[in-house]
Amino acid sequence: MCQMSSDLNKNYANHEASCCVLFSKILDMLNQCFVENQTVMTEFILLGLSDDLQVQFFLFFVFLAIYVVTLLANFMIILVIRAEHSLQTPMFFFLKILAFVDICYSSITVPKMLENFVSKEKSISVVGCYAQIFFYIPFSCEEIFLLTVMSYDRYVAICDPLHYPTIMNTEMSHRLVAGTFVMSFLAALINTVPLIGVTFCGCNRISHYTCDLPALLSLSCSENSHNHLLIFLSCFLFGIVPFFLTLVSYIRIISTILEIQSTKGRSKAFSTCSSHLIVTCLFYFSAFASYLKPRSRFQSYSERVASIQYLILSPLLNPIIYSLKNNEIKTNVKKKIVKCR
Repeated sequence: MCQMSSDLNKNYANHEASCCVLFSKILDMLNQCFVENQTVMTEFILLGLSDDLQVQFFLFFVFLAIYVVTLLANFMIILVIRAEHSLQTPMFFFLKILAFVDICYSSITVPKMLENFVSKEKSISVVGCYAQIFFYIPFSCEEIFLLTVMSYDRYVAICDPLHYPTIMNTEMSHRLVAGTFVMSFLAALINTVPLIGVTFCGCNRISHYTCDLPALLSLSCSENSHNHLLIFLSCFLFGIVPFFLTLVSYIRIISTILEIQSTKGRSKAFSTCSSHLIVTCLFYFSAFASYLKPRSRFQSYSERVASIQYLILSPLLNPIIYSLKNNEIKTNVKKKIVKCR
């Protein structure tokens, strides 16, 4: 009886010891996973547009050509406006600033995109990602603000032509541009400074070809509801409000044009704002198509492709549209090309 009791105690002790070892191993595994997940990230992986090497090389040459043409076209606009005395008006001053913004806008994202097409490591450092976001936000906001200011310029020119020289003078033009740049960099500070307190763990793959702020925050393992609130407020103040101001300006412009009796007068008035209207519609249509969708942790391929329109193609199309639709720009560009020959 005593022997049986002793055997039972030994079996119980062995079972208890084995359970303690198993439990200890489970705790070690959980602790290891936790430590790995909390490891501070030093880089992110940009998934890009394709995993196929041949497609990547093809896209490299396509986007390199787009980028080069973008730079040349926008530099041409800037040089033509600076050189021609007849183009020293508020409308062309805003167009010159828009060309400068388009150069900066595309130069923030495209070079890194091209690098990732031809490199095995599709990575970007955390600091580099933050820097890309910091400079992308103000120039994207500046694009929106400039389109709004240019719509106001066209509104004054068409709806109140007699007072246009006094309202839209050189001093006012410079003040408007300076004010838009201040607000644009304010938007960048509002959205990037809070990123300092965000920690990232687990997956480091950004489902985009650039450091997209919402996609980046989806990788965060810390509380970031305030970051999403700031993004929402920024989109409203720096996106939706300028859009409605532009919309109101064009409603007034179109109603004024329709009141003009002669067909020639209506055609002439509309030609002064048609290029800006096309550029504005393309920009807002592509931006809304991309951002007015429910956000998921990983952006779909179609969403990434849709974002190409306003991130890469808009800076290319803007100078082309203005060159084709604006007679003054078209004439002076032709003169420069003839002189170069």
